[in-house]
Amino acid sequence: MRLTATTDYSMRLLMYLGSHPERLCTIAEIARVHGISEPNLMKITHRLAQAGWIETIRGKNGGMRLARDPAQISLGAVVRDTENDLAIVACMGAQNPACILTGQCGLTGIMQGALDRFLAHLDSYTLADILPAGQPYSSSQRTVTGCERNTEMTVSFTSPSTSETT
Repeated sequence: MRLTATTDYSMRLLMYLGSHPERLCTIAEIARVHGISEPNLMKITHRLAQAGWIETIRGKNGGMRLARDPAQISLGAVVRDTENDLAIVACMGAQNPACILTGQCGLTGIMQGALDRFLAHLDSYTLADILPAGQPYSSSQRTVTGCERNTEMTVSFTSPSTSETT
């Protein structure tokens, strides 16, 4: 099973916001830090705001922040909200016609059990569990570890300009 880029980027966005609770963050800065296109991040921001995970403030000094305490944001709930299709096999999907093997195959029940356990495991963790522990953050500098590249870079931020607001 592989989660979509939307879920990956949603988690990155939530982690970033959770690491900067003292201020509003902008789409431009998060896109720059994580190497995500701004239009893609705008769609994700909109989706997370509609689901109530983040709140956005429009205008010159606008941005976004978590709508809840990180300890109240279940990873399983975020995955359920951001994944369009969690069907591990085609016969689990809502858009799939009745399977010709119905009544002769036990695979669907096994896969559903695996999915249920996967989501239950994620439900046992919150955003607070995946935020960096004991690492002080200043509002002007942050060290970012690249997941795929296994590299580190230091990114400095200045006050958001008008073009960096949501």
